[in-house]
Amino acid sequence: MAGAAGDGRGERDQETVTLLEKIERNEARVGVIGLGYVGLPLAVEFARAGLRVTGFDVDAARARQVQDGSSYISDVPTEVLAPLVAERRISATTNFDELSDMDAISICVPTPLRKTKDPDISYIVEAAEAARKRLRREQLVTLESTTYPGTTEEVVRPILEADGLKVGQDVFLAFSPERVDPGNARFHTRNTPKIIGGSTARCGEAAKRLYEKAVERVVLVSSTQTAEMVKLLENTFRAVNIGLVNEIAIMCDRLKLDVWEVINAAATKPFGFLPFFPGPGLGGHCIPIDPHYLSWKLKLLNYNARFIELAGEVNSAMPRYVVDRLAHALNARRKCLNGSKILVLGVAYKKDVSDVRESPALDIIELLREARADVSYHDPHVPKLVHGPVSLESVILDEQRLRGSDAVVAVTDHAAIAWDWVGRVAPLVFDTRNAIPGLHDNVVKL
Repeated sequence: MAGAAGDGRGERDQETVTLLEKIERNEARVGVIGLGYVGLPLAVEFARAGLRVTGFDVDAARARQVQDGSSYISDVPTEVLAPLVAERRISATTNFDELSDMDAISICVPTPLRKTKDPDISYIVEAAEAARKRLRREQLVTLESTTYPGTTEEVVRPILEADGLKVGQDVFLAFSPERVDPGNARFHTRNTPKIIGGSTARCGEAAKRLYEKAVERVVLVSSTQTAEMVKLLENTFRAVNIGLVNEIAIMCDRLKLDVWEVINAAATKPFGFLPFFPGPGLGGHCIPIDPHYLSWKLKLLNYNARFIELAGEVNSAMPRYVVDRLAHALNARRKCLNGSKILVLGVAYKKDVSDVRESPALDIIELLREARADVSYHDPHVPKLVHGPVSLESVILDEQRLRGSDAVVAVTDHAAIAWDWVGRVAPLVFDTRNAIPGLHDNVVKL
Protein backbone atom coordinates (compact mmCIF):
# COMPACT_ATOMS: atom_id res chain seq x y z
CA MET A 1 0.00 0.00 0.00
CA ALA A 2 2.74 2.44 0.97
CA GLY A 3 4.57 1.83 -2.30
CA ALA A 4 1.57 2.08 -4.62
CA ALA A 5 2.64 3.54 -7.97
CA GLY A 6 1.60 7.11 -8.70
CA ASP A 7 0.48 8.07 -5.20
CA GLY A 8 3.42 10.40 -4.55
CA ARG A 9 4.26 8.91 -1.17
CA GLY A 10 4.21 12.33 0.46
CA GLU A 11 4.07 13.20 4.11
CA ARG A 12 0.62 11.71 4.59
CA ASP A 13 1.70 8.35 3.17
CA GLN A 14 4.75 8.37 5.40
CA GLU A 15 2.37 8.41 8.37
CA THR A 16 0.63 5.33 6.95
CA VAL A 17 3.98 3.63 6.47
CA THR A 18 4.80 4.31 10.12
CA LEU A 19 1.60 2.63 11.28
CA LEU A 20 2.05 -0.30 8.92
CA GLU A 21 5.65 -0.74 9.98
CA LYS A 22 4.58 -0.95 13.62
CA ILE A 23 2.02 -3.59 12.70
CA GLU A 24 4.46 -5.62 10.62
CA ARG A 25 7.11 -5.51 13.36
CA ASN A 26 4.57 -6.47 16.04
CA GLU A 27 5.28 -3.16 17.71
CA ALA A 28 1.74 -1.80 17.44
CA ARG A 29 -0.10 -1.43 20.73
CA VAL A 30 -3.73 -2.44 20.53
CA GLY A 31 -6.53 -1.13 22.72
CA VAL A 32 -9.86 -2.94 22.97
CA ILE A 33 -12.79 -0.97 24.37
CA GLY A 34 -15.31 -3.37 25.90
CA LEU A 35 -14.15 -6.65 27.42
CA GLY A 36 -17.25 -8.77 26.88
CA TYR A 37 -18.00 -11.74 24.65
CA VAL A 38 -16.47 -9.94 21.66
CA GLY A 39 -13.72 -7.81 23.12
CA LEU A 40 -11.93 -10.27 25.38
CA PRO A 41 -11.55 -13.06 22.78
CA LEU A 42 -10.29 -10.45 20.30
CA ALA A 43 -7.79 -9.10 22.81
CA VAL A 44 -6.53 -12.63 23.46
CA GLU A 45 -5.96 -13.31 19.75
CA PHE A 46 -4.05 -10.06 19.27
CA ALA A 47 -1.90 -10.94 22.29
CA ARG A 48 -1.30 -14.48 21.07
CA ALA A 49 -0.08 -12.94 17.81
CA GLY A 50 2.63 -11.12 19.76
CA LEU A 51 1.06 -7.68 20.08
CA ARG A 52 0.70 -5.80 23.34
CA VAL A 53 -2.96 -5.33 24.21
CA THR A 54 -4.75 -3.16 26.73
CA GLY A 55 -8.40 -3.77 27.45
CA PHE A 56 -10.60 -0.86 28.49
CA ASP A 57 -13.86 -1.29 30.36
CA VAL A 58 -16.05 0.85 32.60
CA ASP A 59 -16.62 -2.20 34.82
CA ALA A 60 -13.83 -2.11 37.40
CA ALA A 61 -14.54 -5.66 38.58
CA ARG A 62 -14.20 -6.98 35.05
CA ALA A 63 -10.91 -5.11 34.52
CA ARG A 64 -9.55 -6.46 37.83
CA GLN A 65 -10.47 -9.99 36.87
CA VAL A 66 -8.56 -9.71 33.60
CA GLN A 67 -5.61 -8.23 35.47
CA ASP A 68 -5.73 -11.28 37.74
CA GLY A 69 -5.61 -13.54 34.69
CA SER A 70 -9.02 -15.01 35.46
CA SER A 71 -11.51 -15.34 32.62
CA TYR A 72 -15.27 -14.81 32.93
CA ILE A 73 -15.90 -15.70 29.27
CA SER A 74 -16.46 -19.38 28.49
CA ASP A 75 -14.73 -19.10 25.10
CA VAL A 76 -11.55 -17.78 26.77
CA PRO A 77 -10.15 -20.40 29.17
CA THR A 78 -8.31 -19.02 32.17
CA GLU A 79 -5.37 -21.24 31.27
CA VAL A 80 -5.08 -19.29 28.02
CA LEU A 81 -5.59 -15.82 29.50
CA ALA A 82 -3.38 -16.17 32.58
CA PRO A 83 -0.02 -16.71 30.78
CA LEU A 84 -0.71 -13.75 28.48
CA VAL A 85 -1.31 -11.54 31.50
CA ALA A 86 1.79 -12.91 33.24
CA GLU A 87 3.86 -12.15 30.12
CA ARG A 88 2.36 -8.63 30.04
CA ARG A 89 0.86 -9.25 26.62
CA ILE A 90 -2.57 -8.30 28.01
CA SER A 91 -3.55 -5.79 30.66
CA ALA A 92 -6.86 -4.18 31.55
CA THR A 93 -7.84 -0.81 32.94
CA THR A 94 -10.69 1.62 33.53
CA ASN A 95 -8.35 4.54 32.82
CA PHE A 96 -9.27 5.63 29.29
CA ASP A 97 -6.42 8.16 29.23
CA GLU A 98 -4.20 5.23 28.25
CA LEU A 99 -5.92 5.21 24.85
CA SER A 100 -3.42 7.87 23.78
CA ASP A 101 -0.68 5.21 23.98
CA MET A 102 -2.50 2.85 21.61
CA ASP A 103 -1.70 2.59 17.92
CA ALA A 104 -4.97 0.81 17.15
CA ILE A 105 -8.28 0.92 19.00
CA SER A 106 -11.06 -1.62 18.51
CA ILE A 107 -14.51 -0.64 19.81
CA CYS A 108 -16.46 -3.69 21.00
CA VAL A 109 -19.35 -2.24 23.02
CA PRO A 110 -23.01 -3.33 23.22
CA THR A 111 -25.65 -1.92 20.87
CA PRO A 112 -29.02 -2.83 22.43
CA LEU A 113 -32.47 -1.97 21.17
CA ARG A 114 -34.74 0.46 22.96
CA LYS A 115 -38.28 -0.67 23.78
CA THR A 116 -39.38 1.12 20.61
CA LYS A 117 -37.02 -1.21 18.65
CA ASP A 118 -34.77 1.59 17.46
CA PRO A 119 -30.99 1.22 17.95
CA ASP A 120 -29.34 2.51 21.09
CA ILE A 121 -25.87 3.56 19.89
CA SER A 122 -25.06 5.54 23.02
CA TYR A 123 -22.25 3.12 23.95
CA ILE A 124 -20.69 3.57 20.51
CA VAL A 125 -20.87 7.35 20.88
CA GLU A 126 -19.30 7.20 24.35
CA ALA A 127 -16.47 4.97 23.12
CA ALA A 128 -15.84 7.18 20.08
CA GLU A 129 -15.76 10.28 22.29
CA ALA A 130 -13.32 8.55 24.62
CA ALA A 131 -11.07 7.81 21.64
CA ARG A 132 -11.41 11.36 20.25
CA LYS A 133 -10.24 12.95 23.51
CA ARG A 134 -6.96 10.99 23.24
CA LEU A 135 -6.71 10.76 19.47
CA ARG A 136 -3.38 11.39 17.80
CA ARG A 137 -1.98 11.03 14.31
CA GLU A 138 -1.31 7.55 12.96
CA GLN A 139 -3.96 5.86 15.09
CA LEU A 140 -6.40 3.32 13.69
CA VAL A 141 -9.93 3.12 15.12
CA THR A 142 -12.06 0.09 14.21
CA LEU A 143 -15.70 -0.28 15.19
CA GLU A 144 -16.82 -3.88 15.74
CA SER A 145 -20.19 -3.30 17.41
CA THR A 146 -23.11 -4.41 15.27
CA THR A 147 -25.11 -1.45 14.04
CA TYR A 148 -27.07 -0.04 11.10
CA PRO A 149 -25.41 0.81 7.76
CA GLY A 150 -23.96 4.31 7.92
CA THR A 151 -23.06 4.43 11.62
CA THR A 152 -19.30 4.49 11.06
CA GLU A 153 -19.45 7.34 8.53
CA GLU A 154 -22.40 9.30 9.95
CA VAL A 155 -21.69 8.98 13.67
CA VAL A 156 -18.15 7.82 14.45
CA ARG A 157 -16.25 9.69 11.72
CA PRO A 158 -17.61 13.18 12.61
CA ILE A 159 -16.70 12.56 16.24
CA LEU A 160 -13.11 11.60 15.38
CA GLU A 161 -12.72 14.56 13.03
CA ALA A 162 -14.19 17.11 15.45
CA ASP A 163 -10.79 18.42 16.54
CA GLY A 164 -9.29 18.79 13.08
CA LEU A 165 -7.72 15.40 12.38
CA LYS A 166 -8.83 13.96 9.04
CA VAL A 167 -9.80 10.33 8.54
CA GLY A 168 -7.72 8.76 5.79
CA GLN A 169 -5.00 11.38 6.15
CA ASP A 170 -4.16 11.79 9.82
CA VAL A 171 -6.06 8.90 11.41
CA PHE A 172 -7.65 5.73 10.08
CA LEU A 173 -11.18 4.40 10.55
CA ALA A 174 -12.73 1.04 9.68
CA PHE A 175 -15.67 -1.19 10.48
CA SER A 176 -15.21 -4.90 11.11
CA PRO A 177 -18.30 -6.75 12.31
CA GLU A 178 -17.90 -9.21 15.11
CA ARG A 179 -18.82 -12.79 14.22
CA VAL A 180 -18.67 -14.38 17.65
CA ASP A 181 -20.70 -17.55 18.21
CA PRO A 182 -20.44 -18.26 21.97
CA GLY A 183 -19.98 -21.92 22.79
CA ASN A 184 -18.97 -22.92 19.25
CA ALA A 185 -16.14 -25.41 19.65
CA ARG A 186 -15.24 -25.40 15.96
CA PHE A 187 -15.27 -21.73 14.96
CA HIS A 188 -13.79 -18.98 17.11
CA THR A 189 -12.22 -15.56 16.65
CA ARG A 190 -9.05 -16.71 14.92
CA ASN A 191 -10.50 -19.10 12.33
CA THR A 192 -13.67 -17.18 11.49
CA PRO A 193 -13.06 -14.98 8.41
CA LYS A 194 -13.01 -11.27 9.28
CA ILE A 195 -14.80 -8.66 7.19
CA ILE A 196 -13.08 -5.26 6.96
CA GLY A 197 -14.43 -2.08 5.42
CA GLY A 198 -12.43 1.14 5.58
CA SER A 199 -13.59 4.76 5.40
CA THR A 200 -10.99 5.08 2.64
CA ALA A 201 -8.92 2.51 0.77
CA ARG A 202 -5.91 3.34 2.94
CA CYS A 203 -8.00 2.94 6.10
CA GLY A 204 -9.15 -0.47 4.91
CA GLU A 205 -5.61 -1.57 4.13
CA ALA A 206 -4.32 -0.49 7.55
CA ALA A 207 -7.11 -2.37 9.34
CA LYS A 208 -6.57 -5.42 7.12
CA ARG A 209 -2.88 -5.53 7.99
CA LEU A 210 -3.66 -5.32 11.70
CA TYR A 211 -6.36 -7.97 11.79
CA GLU A 212 -4.31 -10.36 9.66
CA LYS A 213 -2.11 -10.69 12.73
CA ALA A 214 -4.96 -12.15 14.79
CA VAL A 215 -7.28 -13.77 12.22
CA GLU A 216 -6.48 -16.44 9.64
CA ARG A 217 -8.43 -14.84 6.81
CA VAL A 218 -9.38 -11.20 6.32
CA VAL A 219 -11.89 -10.19 3.63
CA LEU A 220 -11.61 -6.55 2.55
CA VAL A 221 -14.82 -4.97 1.21
CA SER A 222 -15.30 -1.61 -0.49
CA SER A 223 -16.71 0.49 2.35
CA THR A 224 -17.73 0.62 6.00
CA GLN A 225 -21.38 0.60 4.91
CA THR A 226 -20.88 -2.66 3.04
CA ALA A 227 -19.21 -4.24 6.06
CA GLU A 228 -22.06 -3.06 8.30
CA MET A 229 -24.61 -4.54 5.90
CA VAL A 230 -22.77 -7.88 5.73
CA LYS A 231 -23.33 -8.44 9.43
CA LEU A 232 -27.00 -7.54 9.22
CA LEU A 233 -27.52 -9.82 6.24
CA GLU A 234 -25.98 -12.74 8.13
CA ASN A 235 -28.21 -12.38 11.15
CA THR A 236 -31.32 -11.37 9.21
CA PHE A 237 -30.87 -14.53 7.14
CA ARG A 238 -30.95 -16.58 10.32
CA ALA A 239 -33.81 -14.67 11.94
CA VAL A 240 -36.04 -14.93 8.86
CA ASN A 241 -35.36 -18.64 8.35
CA ILE A 242 -35.93 -19.38 12.02
CA GLY A 243 -39.18 -17.44 11.80
CA LEU A 244 -40.17 -19.55 8.78
CA VAL A 245 -39.42 -22.86 10.48
CA ASN A 246 -41.18 -21.73 13.67
CA GLU A 247 -44.29 -21.09 11.61
CA ILE A 248 -43.82 -24.47 9.92
CA ALA A 249 -43.80 -26.01 13.42
CA ILE A 250 -47.14 -24.35 14.18
CA MET A 251 -48.52 -25.61 10.85
CA CYS A 252 -47.29 -29.15 11.55
CA ASP A 253 -49.03 -29.12 14.94
CA ARG A 254 -52.31 -28.17 13.25
CA LEU A 255 -51.74 -30.91 10.65
CA LYS A 256 -50.80 -33.48 13.33
CA LEU A 257 -47.33 -33.91 11.85
CA ASP A 258 -43.92 -34.22 13.52
CA VAL A 259 -42.02 -31.12 12.39
CA TRP A 260 -38.69 -32.66 13.38
CA GLU A 261 -39.29 -35.66 11.12
CA VAL A 262 -40.29 -33.33 8.29
CA ILE A 263 -37.13 -31.21 8.64
CA ASN A 264 -34.77 -34.18 8.94
CA ALA A 265 -36.29 -35.80 5.86
CA ALA A 266 -36.06 -32.55 3.87
CA ALA A 267 -32.41 -32.18 4.92
CA THR A 268 -31.53 -35.33 2.98
CA LYS A 269 -31.81 -33.26 -0.22
CA PRO A 270 -28.19 -32.49 -1.17
CA PHE A 271 -28.99 -29.16 -2.85
CA GLY A 272 -31.44 -26.29 -2.56
CA PHE A 273 -32.28 -26.82 1.12
CA LEU A 274 -30.60 -25.69 4.33
CA PRO A 275 -32.11 -27.05 7.55
CA PHE A 276 -33.19 -24.67 10.30
CA PHE A 277 -34.88 -25.87 13.46
CA PRO A 278 -37.78 -24.44 15.48
CA GLY A 279 -37.53 -23.48 19.11
CA PRO A 280 -39.15 -21.54 21.95
CA GLY A 281 -38.05 -18.17 20.55
CA LEU A 282 -34.89 -16.24 19.74
CA GLY A 283 -32.24 -15.25 22.24
CA GLY A 284 -28.74 -13.86 22.53
CA HIS A 285 -27.18 -10.52 21.75
CA CYS A 286 -27.46 -10.71 17.94
CA ILE A 287 -30.26 -12.50 16.14
CA PRO A 288 -33.27 -11.09 18.05
CA ILE A 289 -31.83 -7.58 17.79
CA ASP A 290 -29.67 -7.02 14.71
CA PRO A 291 -32.36 -7.29 11.98
CA HIS A 292 -34.25 -4.46 13.67
CA TYR A 293 -31.26 -2.13 13.07
CA LEU A 294 -31.80 -2.67 9.38
CA SER A 295 -35.58 -2.37 9.62
CA TRP A 296 -35.24 0.92 11.53
CA LYS A 297 -32.77 2.34 9.01
CA LEU A 298 -35.02 1.47 6.08
CA LYS A 299 -38.02 3.12 7.72
CA LEU A 300 -36.03 6.36 7.59
CA LEU A 301 -35.87 5.80 3.82
CA ASN A 302 -39.63 5.18 3.62
CA TYR A 303 -39.27 1.43 3.09
CA ASN A 304 -40.92 -1.30 5.14
CA ALA A 305 -38.68 -4.35 5.66
CA ARG A 306 -41.58 -6.80 5.57
CA PHE A 307 -39.69 -10.07 5.94
CA ILE A 308 -37.86 -8.76 9.00
CA GLU A 309 -41.02 -7.46 10.64
CA LEU A 310 -42.96 -10.66 9.99
CA ALA A 311 -40.14 -12.91 11.20
CA GLY A 312 -39.90 -10.77 14.33
CA GLU A 313 -43.61 -11.20 14.99
CA VAL A 314 -43.46 -14.98 14.60
CA ASN A 315 -40.32 -15.42 16.69
CA SER A 316 -41.42 -13.11 19.50
CA ALA A 317 -44.74 -14.99 19.75
CA MET A 318 -43.09 -18.38 20.33
CA PRO A 319 -42.79 -18.17 24.16
CA ARG A 320 -46.55 -17.62 24.43
CA TYR A 321 -47.14 -20.43 21.95
CA VAL A 322 -45.03 -22.72 24.17
CA VAL A 323 -47.02 -21.81 27.28
CA ASP A 324 -50.33 -22.28 25.45
CA ARG A 325 -49.25 -25.71 24.21
CA LEU A 326 -48.13 -26.62 27.73
CA ALA A 327 -51.49 -25.56 29.16
CA HIS A 328 -53.24 -27.69 26.54
CA ALA A 329 -51.04 -30.69 27.41
CA LEU A 330 -51.86 -30.28 31.10
CA ASN A 331 -55.57 -29.95 30.35
CA ALA A 332 -55.42 -33.25 28.47
CA ARG A 333 -54.22 -34.78 31.75
CA ARG A 334 -57.01 -33.09 33.77
CA LYS A 335 -54.65 -30.51 35.25
CA CYS A 336 -54.69 -26.72 35.24
CA LEU A 337 -51.65 -24.54 34.65
CA ASN A 338 -52.72 -22.43 37.61
CA GLY A 339 -51.04 -24.01 40.64
CA SER A 340 -49.11 -26.64 38.68
CA LYS A 341 -45.47 -27.24 39.51
CA ILE A 342 -43.50 -26.42 36.37
CA LEU A 343 -39.79 -27.15 36.08
CA VAL A 344 -37.98 -25.24 33.32
CA LEU A 345 -34.85 -27.00 32.07
CA GLY A 346 -32.33 -24.53 30.69
CA VAL A 347 -32.62 -20.74 30.83
CA ALA A 348 -29.56 -19.73 28.79
CA TYR A 349 -30.39 -18.53 25.28
CA LYS A 350 -28.52 -21.42 23.63
CA LYS A 351 -26.97 -24.77 24.37
CA ASP A 352 -23.94 -25.01 26.65
CA VAL A 353 -23.49 -21.29 27.40
CA SER A 354 -24.30 -19.18 30.46
CA ASP A 355 -25.64 -16.16 28.60
CA VAL A 356 -29.32 -15.38 29.30
CA ARG A 357 -29.58 -12.18 27.25
CA GLU A 358 -32.89 -12.09 25.36
CA SER A 359 -33.42 -15.76 26.27
CA PRO A 360 -36.93 -17.03 25.49
CA ALA A 361 -36.84 -18.76 28.87
CA LEU A 362 -37.24 -15.35 30.51
CA ASP A 363 -40.54 -14.75 28.71
CA ILE A 364 -41.70 -18.32 29.31
CA ILE A 365 -41.05 -18.05 33.04
CA GLU A 366 -42.81 -14.69 33.19
CA LEU A 367 -45.86 -16.05 31.35
CA LEU A 368 -45.97 -19.13 33.58
CA ARG A 369 -45.87 -16.96 36.68
CA GLU A 370 -48.62 -14.73 35.27
CA ALA A 371 -50.70 -17.91 34.92
CA ARG A 372 -49.98 -18.57 38.62
CA ALA A 373 -47.90 -21.66 38.01
CA ASP A 374 -45.32 -22.68 40.62
CA VAL A 375 -42.12 -22.23 38.58
CA SER A 376 -38.59 -23.47 39.26
CA TYR A 377 -35.67 -23.99 36.94
CA HIS A 378 -32.49 -25.98 36.52
CA ASP A 379 -29.56 -24.84 34.43
CA PRO A 380 -26.02 -26.19 35.02
CA HIS A 381 -24.56 -22.99 33.52
CA VAL A 382 -26.78 -20.40 35.24
CA PRO A 383 -26.78 -20.83 39.05
CA LYS A 384 -28.92 -17.71 39.66
CA LEU A 385 -31.46 -15.94 37.50
CA VAL A 386 -32.42 -12.32 38.14
CA HIS A 387 -34.72 -10.68 35.61
CA GLY A 388 -37.08 -7.89 36.59
CA PRO A 389 -39.21 -9.15 39.47
CA VAL A 390 -37.96 -12.71 38.96
CA SER A 391 -35.17 -13.89 41.26
CA LEU A 392 -34.62 -17.64 41.25
CA GLU A 393 -31.82 -20.07 41.93
CA SER A 394 -31.18 -23.21 39.94
CA VAL A 395 -32.59 -26.27 41.72
CA ILE A 396 -30.96 -29.67 41.96
CA LEU A 397 -32.12 -31.95 39.17
CA ASP A 398 -32.90 -35.31 40.73
CA GLU A 399 -35.56 -37.97 40.49
CA GLN A 400 -37.62 -36.49 43.31
CA ARG A 401 -37.71 -33.09 41.61
CA LEU A 402 -38.72 -34.60 38.28
CA ARG A 403 -41.43 -36.87 39.67
CA GLY A 404 -42.77 -34.05 41.85
CA SER A 405 -43.28 -31.73 38.89
CA ASP A 406 -46.55 -31.59 37.03
CA ALA A 407 -44.64 -30.71 33.87
CA VAL A 408 -41.10 -30.14 32.67
CA VAL A 409 -40.39 -27.63 29.89
CA ALA A 410 -37.18 -28.32 27.96
CA VAL A 411 -36.15 -24.83 26.83
CA THR A 412 -32.36 -25.13 26.39
CA ASP A 413 -30.88 -28.48 25.39
CA HIS A 414 -27.65 -28.36 27.43
CA ALA A 415 -25.43 -31.41 26.86
CA ALA A 416 -24.92 -31.80 30.63
CA ILE A 417 -28.58 -32.75 31.15
CA ALA A 418 -29.41 -36.45 30.82
CA TRP A 419 -32.39 -36.02 28.53
CA ASP A 420 -33.22 -39.70 28.14
CA TRP A 421 -33.48 -39.96 31.91
CA VAL A 422 -35.66 -36.84 32.06
CA GLY A 423 -37.98 -38.39 29.50
CA ARG A 424 -38.23 -41.63 31.47
CA VAL A 425 -38.84 -40.06 34.89
CA ALA A 426 -40.88 -36.87 34.41
CA PRO A 427 -44.67 -37.35 34.22
CA LEU A 428 -44.96 -34.77 31.40
CA VAL A 429 -42.29 -33.07 29.28
CA PHE A 430 -42.89 -30.32 26.74
CA ASP A 431 -39.79 -30.57 24.57
CA THR A 432 -39.12 -27.38 22.57
CA ARG A 433 -35.72 -28.53 21.25
CA ASN A 434 -36.24 -32.18 20.28
CA ALA A 435 -33.82 -32.96 23.10
CA ILE A 436 -35.46 -36.29 23.91
CA PRO A 437 -35.17 -38.66 20.95
CA GLY A 438 -37.95 -40.95 19.90
CA LEU A 439 -41.66 -40.91 20.70
CA HIS A 440 -42.94 -41.20 24.27
CA ASP A 441 -46.46 -40.91 25.65
CA ASN A 442 -45.32 -38.42 28.28
CA VAL A 443 -43.26 -36.24 25.91
CA VAL A 444 -44.98 -33.53 23.85
CA LYS A 445 -42.79 -31.94 21.20
CA LEU A 446 -42.91 -28.49 19.68
